[in-house]
Amino acid sequence: MSRSSNRNGIPDRWLDYRAVGKRLRRTRFIAFKVPLKQSLNRRLDQSDVFGPWDLLDVVNQRNQQLGLIVDLTFTSRFYSVKDVPESLLTVKIFTRGHVVPSDDTILSFKRAVRRFLRNNSDNDKLVGVHCTHGVNRTGYLICRYLIDVDGMNPAAAINLFNSSRGHAIERQNYLQDLRSGPKRSNEGMDEFEQEPIRGCAVMRQSESDSREGQGSHVSSWAPREGGGSHVSTWAPRSAPPRGISHLPRNGLRHRPSVPNPNAQILAPQWRIPPRSEDVRSRYLPAEPAWRSRSGEIPPYSPRWESWS
Repeated sequence: MSRSSNRNGIPDRWLDYRAVGKRLRRTRFIAFKVPLKQSLNRRLDQSDVFGPWDLLDVVNQRNQQLGLIVDLTFTSRFYSVKDVPESLLTVKIFTRGHVVPSDDTILSFKRAVRRFLRNNSDNDKLVGVHCTHGVNRTGYLICRYLIDVDGMNPAAAINLFNSSRGHAIERQNYLQDLRSGPKRSNEGMDEFEQEPIRGCAVMRQSESDSREGQGSHVSSWAPREGGGSHVSTWAPRSAPPRGISHLPRNGLRHRPSVPNPNAQILAPQWRIPPRSEDVRSRYLPAEPAWRSRSGEIPPYSPRWESWS
C-alpha cells in the first residue's frame, strides 16, 4: 500500500521508493529518487528525510564519489542549485513523464554524460540520475545510453538497472521501446550543449538555519498546587544568550565574555547627559521663572536643567 500522496508538496508515492540505488556494475551510473529541499523535508518524519546532503552522505559512506547530478524532473520545485553541495555539478533536462523521451531529450542526456565522463577520465566520479522516483524516466535514459553508446544488450541493460536500483522499470511503453525500438543516433553527442552548474550550498542547512530571522516561541506548562500554570516566552532568534556579550572587547570582535557567578547584578542606572552652556541658553525657562523683580538675570541655577 502506498504511504505517500501529493500533500504538502511531497511527490505522489515518493515514500514508496528506496532513496538511492547501487552503482550500476562496470558503469559510472547511480540512480536515486529526487532529493527534496529543506522546506519540504520538514514536513516528513526524520526517517523519511532525503535531501541533496543526505544523497552525498549515502554515496560517501560507500567509499564512492558523486560528481554530477542529472535532473530529469519536469519541474524546478523540489530543489534548486542553492540546495546542492558545492562539490557537485548539476544538469537540468526537462523530461515529460509517461511518454517515451524524444530524440532531442535523449541526445541532451548523452551529451551531458559524455562531456562529464570525458572531463573526468582521470577519476571515478559517478553520474547520478534521477526523475521523481528514479525509476522510469531515469531507467529508460540510462538503459538507452548503455544500449546506444556502450553497445549493451537491451535485456542485459534493463536487468542491470532493475537489480541496481532496487525497483524495476514499470512503464510498458518504455520497456517496449528499449527491447524492440530502434537505436537512437549518436551523431552530435560530442558537441557542447549546456554548461553544468555547480551547487551553491557550502554547508548543510539545519532546520534552525532555514528559519533564520524568525522568532522562537517556547511554551512550558508545569502543574502546581491549586492548578496549572502556563508560561509562554518569546525571544527573537537574533538576540544573544543571557550572560554573553557580543560587543568588542580587548580589540577582538565577537569575543564572548564569561559571566562571573559571584558578580552582583545591579539594575541599570540611567542619567541625562549634561547639556552645554550654549544648549541651555537656547532653552531658557519662561521669563517669570528666571527674571527677578529688579530685572536682573540671576546667576545660573540647577533648576534650569529641568527646562533645558
